[in-house]
Amino acid sequence: MTERPPKFRHFVAIDWSGASGERHKGIALAICATGSEAPALVRPGHRWSRAEVLTWLLGDLPDGSLVGFDMGVSLAFADAGSFFPGWSESPATARSLWDLIERTCADEPHLAVGAFVDHPEVARHFRRHGGREGDRFGGGRGRFRVTERAQEAMGCKPYSNFNLVGAAQVGKASLAGMRVLHRLSGKLPIWPFDSLPDRGSVVVEIYTTIAALAAGRRPGRSKMRTFADLNAALAALGSEPVHGEGAIDDHASDALLASAWLRTVAHDPALWNPRGLGSVRHTEGWTFGAV
Repeated sequence: MTERPPKFRHFVAIDWSGASGERHKGIALAICATGSEAPALVRPGHRWSRAEVLTWLLGDLPDGSLVGFDMGVSLAFADAGSFFPGWSESPATARSLWDLIERTCADEPHLAVGAFVDHPEVARHFRRHGGREGDRFGGGRGRFRVTERAQEAMGCKPYSNFNLVGAAQVGKASLAGMRVLHRLSGKLPIWPFDSLPDRGSVVVEIYTTIAALAAGRRPGRSKMRTFADLNAALAALGSEPVHGEGAIDDHASDALLASAWLRTVAHDPALWNPRGLGSVRHTEGWTFGAV
């Protein structure tokens, strides 16, 4: 069945973080409306907590919003037929994975996930700090989802969500984000696990490098650290510029550009019906914009 998106009126991009502690420089929210008006940061200068982002989504999100989270919504499954092969309690779906993470980390503040990656069975599958690589990590760059292979084919350089080491790793951010998705379930549709509604808001996974490529940035130069670079990329997407000059934080610029990018592509049916989605819709999910 071909899915068709509702007519969104707002476009929200969230640059996310899995760092320790309550508030994070690495979290940024940006929003824009239909048309060409420049995107804007939500609460500019504010240092967000993950819990505050959840509260904002549940209480302040404008109706008819497409919300893009820059994180992985699940772990690799298709390559081994399991999230955690060899473990009898491995979840069968992404939603049950989110539930497992939430139950395991119920006593951890700030939507942290340390208890999950320290679980003796789960830890076997992750590469962690201090040279701790689980015997089921698989070596090399780790395991990848089908959608991440599609990202590679587009020229992106995704990281495995089983890798928790290095400045560019996204594993902990993704796991912490799954605690948020668990709490959003039943309150906001989360694509592709939920069917698209006729109207209203939808949450998707995004990868800000895809937005940067669409704006003419090169894969190795996707980060924009000046207003001039950001506004050149926004212009390529048909957006008016944001005000400012000199340096800009790359978390903010990622969110601002991704918000404008969502506005340009949200109604493209091909992006809601990518090849390869059918077999992993309920296990691995998908990155919106990966084709």
